[in-house]
Order: sequence, then structure tokens, then C-alpha cells
Amino acid sequence: MAKSVRMRKRHWGLLTTFVFLILAPLAIAVYYLWFVSVDQYASTVGFTVRKEESGSATDLIGGLTQFTGIGGASDSDILYEFIQSQELVGHIDKKIGLSAHYDANWTKDPLFSLWPDATIEDLLWFWQRVVRISYNQASGLITLRVLAFEPEFAQLVADEILIASQQMINQLNAAARADLMRYAQADLAEAQQRLKLAREQLTLFHTRTQIVDPTADLQGQMGIVNNLQQQLAEAMIEYDLVNGTTSRNDPRVAQARRRIDVIRRRIGEERKSFAVQEVAGVGKDYPTLMAEYESLVVDREFAEETYHAALTAMDIARANSSRQSRYLAAYTRPTLAQSAEYPQRFVLFGLTALFLIMAWAIFALVYYSIRDRR
Repeated sequence: MAKSVRMRKRHWGLLTTFVFLILAPLAIAVYYLWFVSVDQYASTVGFTVRKEESGSATDLIGGLTQFTGIGGASDSDILYEFIQSQELVGHIDKKIGLSAHYDANWTKDPLFSLWPDATIEDLLWFWQRVVRISYNQASGLITLRVLAFEPEFAQLVADEILIASQQMINQLNAAARADLMRYAQADLAEAQQRLKLAREQLTLFHTRTQIVDPTADLQGQMGIVNNLQQQLAEAMIEYDLVNGTTSRNDPRVAQARRRIDVIRRRIGEERKSFAVQEVAGVGKDYPTLMAEYESLVVDREFAEETYHAALTAMDIARANSSRQSRYLAAYTRPTLAQSAEYPQRFVLFGLTALFLIMAWAIFALVYYSIRDRR
């Protein structure tokens, strides 16, 4: 027969640790949460950054901004970091007195209050506890839940965050417009300088060569060759007629042959002059002259197109400089709480009990593991 079960020393020790490590802390937690902690009220606000719908002009501006490197992180990402910044916390603290509100209950509820004489770094750390941010990067939606000991103050803090966020977006707008105008003006000035230089180079070419259009001048020279070829055809026909009706010793046959030879030699010399002989007063042959002229014309046409594009971009940038390209859209205005939701006493009690039981169980397992090895 098995002996009756009775409490041993180790059982009493385990029970004692259960009482001191679990029951006693839970009793303290219950007392603090339900009888000491001060109620906190939550104000919820939700907003996102919206951009102007793109049109043909806006698409051109967007392409220019991407080309020049303006962009980077999205406006919502910037706003998300701004809400957690020391700059915003310090600004709101000076405006409505964050420290005075959150350290008012320090003597009664030190666990959920800010300690007196807190520095701006301490206030920034406490800000992460009372301002809870939910940010969806896919949609760009930002939701804030602001906690305070009074519902009106929680709503006031949420309002100040909304106002400061709108001011930040306005600053981003102003910076974007200034950058856009600056880049457009710089591009226009560069295009003007390039067009001016291209036209000056073409004018210098005309002045140096005394030729307005080498293409027209070359066509005139080619007209001479075409005329000679026509004369050559007539001379050959005349030679055939004379040769067919007279003897070979007829002087007219020799004269017709000499005329054909002279015309052919002149045509060869004229064609050779196009390729290798220098143009009078210029010092360059026609191929080199034509290559230089075509290069200058292409440079001028490219400079004119660039100037027209820069001028259009400048007009669009000037037209868009007075418009709000991005704005803050609040889909949930700061709410005014009617009941205290925080601290979440049952949730905190449950988490405390869970962690205490887990810690006690681990302690017991470690103890019995060491005991069994002896």
C-alpha cells in the first residue's frame, strides 16, 4: 500500500515561492492598477499626405524633379519621423505645457507619470508612451492615439500634432516649389547660353567663309557640272552625226572629238574641285566645309529645342509655384473621449500574471533539475 501523501519541505518551499513570487506581486499589481493609477483618456486622430492628381504639366514637372534628384523618402515617411522628433515635442511642450500635465500626478501615480524636472530627452522618451503611432506604408495612412489624464488635454495634444504636421507639409511644399523654380531657372539660363554660343559659332562661320549657305553654294557649283554634262551629251550626238556622214579625215570629226575631250576634262576638274581643291578665300575643301557647317547647324537646332523645352518647363514651374501640390488630409479629426480606456488594467494584470507564472515555472524547473543531478 502506498503511503498517504503529505507535504514535504520542498513542497512548502515551492508553495512559499509561489506565494511570494506570484500572489504577492499580483496583489500589489491589483492594488496599484485599481486603487492607485490615475485614469487616462485617449484621443484618436488619423491623416495622410495627399498629392495633386498628375496631369500633362505635372508629369513633365515630375520627370524634371526625378531627373534632377528631387525626391527620396515619401512625405508620409518624413511626417512619421517628424511626429517622433524632439523638435515637435519641444514645440508642443512650449505651447501647451506637456511636462506640467504629465508630471502633475507623479506623487500619486509614478508608474504612469513623468517625473518632475524632466529634461527634453526624458520628455521625448515619455512621448513614445503617450503618443502611439500606427503607420501603414502601403497606403500612407497615419493613425495616432494620444493619452492624457484629461480628455480635453488629449484632444488638444492631438490637435497640436495635426497643426504641426500641416505646417511641416507646407514647408515641404515651399521647399519643393523653391527647388523646382531654382532648377528651372538654372536650366533656362544654361539653355540660353548654349543657344547664344551656337548662334555665335554659326555667325562666325558665315563671316569667315563669306558663304551664307554652303549647301546652296555647292548646288550652284553642281549646276555648272550639270550644264557641262548636258553639253557633253550634245557634243557626243553631234560627233555621231558628223562621223556617220563624213570621212574620218574630215576636220569636223577631229573638232567634235576635241570638244568632247575638253568637256570631259572640265567635268573631271570641276568634280575634283569639290573633293580636294580649297574653296577660294576659305582654305578648306567643300567636304570639310560642309561637315563643319552641318555640325554647327545641328548644334544650333539642338540648342533651340533645349531652349524651348527649358522655357516650357519654366512656364510650368511658374504656374505650379502658387499651387498646393501636397496637402494633409485628416480622415479622422481629434476625438474627445467620454470614458477612460487607459491604463488597460485587465490586460496589464493578465500580462503580469503570465510573466510571473512563467518566471516561477522556469525557476522551479531549474531548481528541480539541479536537485535531481545531485
